[in-house]
Amino acid sequence: MFRNYLKTSVRNLLRNKLFSSINIVGLAIIMSVGLLLIAFVLDLRSYDKFHKNGERIYRITSVLTENSEQSRTRPGQSRPGSKFATTSIKTGKLIRQKVTGIEEVTIMRNDFSQDAKVGSTTISIKGFWADPSLFRIFTFPMLEGNPDTALKDPYSIVLTETAARKLFGDQSALGKAIRFDTLDYRVTGVMKDVPFFSHINFEALVSLSTAEQLNRNNNNFERWTSMSSNYVYLLLPPTVDVASIQSQLDALAKEENLAEDNTKIQLELLPLDKIVVGETLRRSEGGPGSVGPHMSPVVLWILGGLALVVILSACFNYTNLSMARAMRRFKEVGIRKAIGAGKSQVWQQFLAEAIMISLAALILSYFLFLVLRPQLMNLAPEMQRTVKLELTPFMVIAFIVFSVIVGVIAGLLPALFFSKVSAINALRNVSSVKVFKHVTLRRALVVIQYTLTLIFITTTAIGYVQYKNILAFDLGFSTENILNINMQGNKPDVFLKELSEMPEVTALSRSLIITSVGNTWGGFMKYNDSRDSALVMTNNVDENYLPLHEYKLIAGGNFMARPITAEAVREVIVNEQFLKRFNISNNDPEKAIGEEITFSNFNVRGRKMTIVGVIKDFHYGKVDNLIEPVAFMSWTPKDRAVINAKIQSTDMLATRAKIESAWKKTDRVHPFQAKFYDEEIEDAYSEFSAMIKIIGFLSFLAISIASMGLFGMVAFTTETRLKEISIRKVMGASAGNLIYLLSRSFLVLLSLSALIALPVTYLFFETLVLTNFPYHKPVQVAELFVGLLAVLLIAFIMIGSQTLKAALENPVKSLRSE
Repeated sequence: MFRNYLKTSVRNLLRNKLFSSINIVGLAIIMSVGLLLIAFVLDLRSYDKFHKNGERIYRITSVLTENSEQSRTRPGQSRPGSKFATTSIKTGKLIRQKVTGIEEVTIMRNDFSQDAKVGSTTISIKGFWADPSLFRIFTFPMLEGNPDTALKDPYSIVLTETAARKLFGDQSALGKAIRFDTLDYRVTGVMKDVPFFSHINFEALVSLSTAEQLNRNNNNFERWTSMSSNYVYLLLPPTVDVASIQSQLDALAKEENLAEDNTKIQLELLPLDKIVVGETLRRSEGGPGSVGPHMSPVVLWILGGLALVVILSACFNYTNLSMARAMRRFKEVGIRKAIGAGKSQVWQQFLAEAIMISLAALILSYFLFLVLRPQLMNLAPEMQRTVKLELTPFMVIAFIVFSVIVGVIAGLLPALFFSKVSAINALRNVSSVKVFKHVTLRRALVVIQYTLTLIFITTTAIGYVQYKNILAFDLGFSTENILNINMQGNKPDVFLKELSEMPEVTALSRSLIITSVGNTWGGFMKYNDSRDSALVMTNNVDENYLPLHEYKLIAGGNFMARPITAEAVREVIVNEQFLKRFNISNNDPEKAIGEEITFSNFNVRGRKMTIVGVIKDFHYGKVDNLIEPVAFMSWTPKDRAVINAKIQSTDMLATRAKIESAWKKTDRVHPFQAKFYDEEIEDAYSEFSAMIKIIGFLSFLAISIASMGLFGMVAFTTETRLKEISIRKVMGASAGNLIYLLSRSFLVLLSLSALIALPVTYLFFETLVLTNFPYHKPVQVAELFVGLLAVLLIAFIMIGSQTLKAALENPVKSLRSE
């Protein structure tokens, strides 16, 4: 039976080459997108699968809640908690001491980044401070050394195989010394390189006891609220009750929170497989929450939804063309039923044809997948660090299953439709089948397909315009021709002198971070009410920063003191929103000068600071966030440094090369890291750019598939009405009249699609998407209609080419058989 289906299907496909070509090419193009999505999801789901006990590993996350008088609506109510991927070192130690039913606990700290020196070799090493239990939780095979003791003693370091080779060549690294700054560390182990699909990535692990010794005079290092850069992982027994562990964590947090006035921390368990694809978390300073790649499930759902829509569009093509060929297939179905074929045999035949076309398309789609893969990888820098999209046996199976599913979806409706046709009614036209009262099934599918296509194209147009608006948005300060140079731990004085002697550099300043691109730093501040504490975003800047970036000072003045140490910083410049948050001097900037606030963060606790200036509100974060309270404090030589260089030059590339040459004199180890501020902003919104490119690409595919389907349907329609066209032409109808006659119904369907698609797209953006951007510009009429005009133009070309061909055909050829 199967061989019979196969032979019949092959004959039908060869007999209808246009139908077969349109469907195979259309499905192949769309399926290549499906293959990319499958490979992308499988790669994301591959993270941390190599760990032997991965299903029993959990990370501790923290929910931070501030008690704030300003945010209360009734006594005792607090502001909603912010979720952090980090927690405190104290949390890890308390869990180890007090929580029962846990197999292992490990603590990691993510701030080890130093230059390693061995003889004349110097390289930059990044890694974690970690304790010995890390090797008992995670599967990181050791090549040399004892994993149980390698991270036990202070100043012990475990290198990855690649890092060891960079420092020691082919010699054994075990027992050798490495100098970091002025201290020697002993190599106690060499491990295999960390696999690509690991959310934890490092070149070295340094014993946590080293960090404890280096911070022995820092009272904040092991505080309950000192969550900066610390990660705690648990290995639970196979039969443990997770709810019981969570209840113990709740009790532990409740006990520790008693000592805190305004900050409350709750502890939660996060499974290992929910770290890469899961909820977006933060670090205590507000920076990126994960130590590795991360993808929100919402993004995957959006990409999957878009791909599904385009795949359905190709499936509609198959259904539409099958219906268009109905008159040819009715006689075949009638004869089959007359000689005894049942419904199941008929629908199996048509389903087999659809699956064959889909499998044929799979071969072509794989080659398209190979072509599109590098394009997807280059959409955003993070993509290359997150996925590989390399073929695996499991992926091949997934591709084949996907192809069969697409074939079933594409062929199901035609198969069911033809199986229900009786032998008596085999000569009836398929257009007699109604979905609604006056709408045929085929027309309904055309409307749905073009509605989806219009939504895609209009979404691309609106998204592109909004993206450009974001890049051109007035942030409240100047970014033009400012080159931000990361000093990478070097003291900036010598390099500043080099830059100041260049005529192209007109102004220089120093800052801790680059604002408005997603970087954040902050601490808790109070005004008069000791119960009212708020997390305020900050930046440490020197006295040249405000004039260089053209911030608008509305009261007070710039920094006057030049403190050498962080403890000496006593001046603060705030924005208008800061005054509103604490209701300082009834929000009067002039009266706020001289007022005192209290600042606390990881390094300081309860420092009194004086407001010396008030600047106009600006966007510290990205423009999808509301303007928030911000405070500028004085930069000190102990702070991390970013140099901000204002450049005036007719050849920016040459000037940048000149600055890079000066950098090599300052630092021969680290590569030059610098970007113009406008480039930083573009990178900050690269995910929007990538999303628009993906949607634009899918829009192109959707309109291509819809156009091919329309071309096929018009070809079949004109072929079936050829004698009618010839008679009308003999009776005096002009070519223009015939084109209008044949294209009218299609243009009506496209107009109906536009009436549905344009309002839906508009409402989608105004009520869902753009509500996340409080400062967005409203959607313009031109953005809505640009997609419609493109679709109408392409559709007119598709329809016009076929109808004009039929209209110009010699009537004698089609009528001579009558």
